[in-house]
Amino acid sequence: MSTSTVKATEAAYAAPHLAAKRRERWASSRTYISAALIFIWCLLPFYWMIVTAFRDVGYTFDPTPFFTHVTWDNFTTVFSEGLGNHFARNLLNSLFVAGVTTVVALLFGVFAAYALARLEFRFKFLVLGFVLGASMFPGVALVTPLFQLFTNIGWYGTYQALIIPNISFVLPLTVYTLTSFFREMPWELEESARIDGCTQGQAFRKVIMPLAAPAVFTTAILAFIAAWNEFLIASQLSNDATKTVTVAIAYFAGAQPHQEPYTAVMAAGTVVTIPLVILVLVFQRKIVAGLTAGAVK
Repeated sequence: MSTSTVKATEAAYAAPHLAAKRRERWASSRTYISAALIFIWCLLPFYWMIVTAFRDVGYTFDPTPFFTHVTWDNFTTVFSEGLGNHFARNLLNSLFVAGVTTVVALLFGVFAAYALARLEFRFKFLVLGFVLGASMFPGVALVTPLFQLFTNIGWYGTYQALIIPNISFVLPLTVYTLTSFFREMPWELEESARIDGCTQGQAFRKVIMPLAAPAVFTTAILAFIAAWNEFLIASQLSNDATKTVTVAIAYFAGAQPHQEPYTAVMAAGTVVTIPLVILVLVFQRKIVAGLTAGAVK
């Protein structure tokens, strides 16, 4: 066989492999490009908020996409009680409302999810459907009746007037998320504990709950963020003493009269958002573990 024939044969065999490698490289490049575009699209508003938060009021509408005319005055304005802003108290109000909402939602959600996933009783799927249906009910339709109810019983402007509606919004998310996890957990684990002498309550406490910890932790983070960001109910049922940060930002007063305090609002948004970002970054491994828990039996 001649040399030219051998080279032609090798080229014929190598061509499909080269084409496959090119397609693989192109597919990998498209993945990275898509991930980069999504990353930029999601973080660009947050980045612009931080840039504006550190910008001098006189350069609020400066289109420069970098940090220019940097100042801390906006953060001073945020916490300045002389301007009528009680932002530190509003932060504590949001922390208290979101924390209590998360704890109560988890306390009821864990037991409800376990019952829906592991126990057999009549109308179980109807109950789960009712829970999911409650989460789809528009919150704006509840504002007027809740306002009237809490005013009549003297709860307007109290913490319970904010916490109870928040629980009704967060609880369906908690129940649905944990039900999916408990349903995928192998029955053999609980049965083994029962054979070893545990009661059903002991098996739940000593076997099921430790395994469910990642999912419970993830659900707690999601519930806390949902309660922390709630605005509609808080804007109608809170007063100056119980006002949360989302409502406080909407009624923010700046250092300049008759001027919308854009930079101060951005500074307040940065103060409110950064703790959530830090929380997610610190516990990201547990969050990912909780999101993937129960995926494989």
